[in-house]
Amino acid sequence: MATLFTPLRLREIELKNRIVVSPMCEYSAVDGHPQPWHFVHLGSRAVGGAALVFTEATAVEARGRISPADTGMYLDSHVESWRPIVEFMRKQGAVPGMQLAHSGRKGSTAPPWLGGKKVPPEEGGWEPVAPSAEPFQQDYPMPRALKAIDIREIVDAFRRAAERAFAAGFEVLEIHSAHGYLLHEFLSPLSNFRQDEFGGSFENRIRVVLQVAEAVRQVWPARWPLFVRVSATDWKEGGWDLAQTIDLSKRLKPLGVDLIDASSGGLVPGVQIPVGPGYQVGFAEQIRKQAGVATGAVGMITEPRQADSILKEGKADLVILARELLRDPYWPRRAAQMLGEKIKPPVQYERAW
Repeated sequence: MATLFTPLRLREIELKNRIVVSPMCEYSAVDGHPQPWHFVHLGSRAVGGAALVFTEATAVEARGRISPADTGMYLDSHVESWRPIVEFMRKQGAVPGMQLAHSGRKGSTAPPWLGGKKVPPEEGGWEPVAPSAEPFQQDYPMPRALKAIDIREIVDAFRRAAERAFAAGFEVLEIHSAHGYLLHEFLSPLSNFRQDEFGGSFENRIRVVLQVAEAVRQVWPARWPLFVRVSATDWKEGGWDLAQTIDLSKRLKPLGVDLIDASSGGLVPGVQIPVGPGYQVGFAEQIRKQAGVATGAVGMITEPRQADSILKEGKADLVILARELLRDPYWPRRAAQMLGEKIKPPVQYERAW
């Protein structure tokens, strides 16, 4: 059997295969509420055969959105908006997952097809927040540096969002600590210039991430898994790197984190990244081996045999696909056919198989 189609048990959740739909922003929400687009987008990938389908980066507070059109889990009314999507994904045999996020200094920006730059308050934007008052780049908003009390409130916002995710029926949570968003901004010395207990030393810079993981795990059921997405490196000297990521991963595991979703970059613009097929898989492999925690591999994984070999060779426990699943929601079914596996289609589609 292809390893890609073997089940994986994480706590009391059994994934029917090793294919995960990565969180992918759709910039199509209204006041944080998912719309019919999200139902079709997420639902079709569940129909397509993936074992675990994640929502896009879903904000834990309104100012934690990347754009005014991002989804949220900061209002009780968001629970009811998400519930039918969750129920549909589950009925298709996919485990519904939510990624909880805070945009930090990369917030209050427009969707990519509208330029992706800052949105002023008079046009629906807001003042973003960050560890330090340093913008991502010149044409991004200037963030306000968080005070210690603000940080405690954000940790609590992650906790309350996790409670709402439970109420909506999600079964896997992922904390977004990558790609230059708020938690990653605390981790890296290239964006964190604080001199208090949340800045300076490695111990101080990781403090917020550990607090968020601990707060979320306190309210997230012990029977269900918790992931953390990290950028394993900033791809810039003097920044966050793989060695620090491994150390952080070792500390997250005893807090109840079950899997590290290993991506990279996004913190600073203009860096040179050696992009190519599977270019980030090595990060997942090293974290898995050195931190002793399950990992997910991401980054230009496009071919079924490539995905299967990553798993067969013990480089990761899951493959997490993004753009390839935008191109083809039914990639898992095509992969099964190519690898000689049989997976049951929805009854409505059986006549095509």
